[in-house]
Amino acid sequence: MFQNFDEIQKLGKENVDLAVKSVSAVTKGVQAIAVEMVDFSKKSFEQGSAAAEKMLGARSLDKAIEIQTDFVKSAYEGWISQATKLGTLYTDLAKEAYKPYENVLGKLTPKA
Repeated sequence: MFQNFDEIQKLGKENVDLAVKSVSAVTKGVQAIAVEMVDFSKKSFEQGSAAAEKMLGARSLDKAIEIQTDFVKSAYEGWISQATKLGTLYTDLAKEAYKPYENVLGKLTPKA
């Protein structure tokens, strides 16, 4: 299997390098997701606060319902948009984390 100790060392170093690349990709991906979530949370809080201020200033029930409806609609659309962004970020994270192992796993699969 291994002809000498140098081959074992080389294999071990290659595996460590692959793991470091993969962990680095995961770290970058998680940081991007965290930044996106913080931005979304801040934006959602600001929109909720603005809607609450408008509700307090509403002079009629119809106006209050209109404000609430607009807020719920924009919050829902924002949430759908955020979910799509996060899905893309998680997909990119998985691809980048897997990328260092593509060649290794390609060698392990049997050729037809």
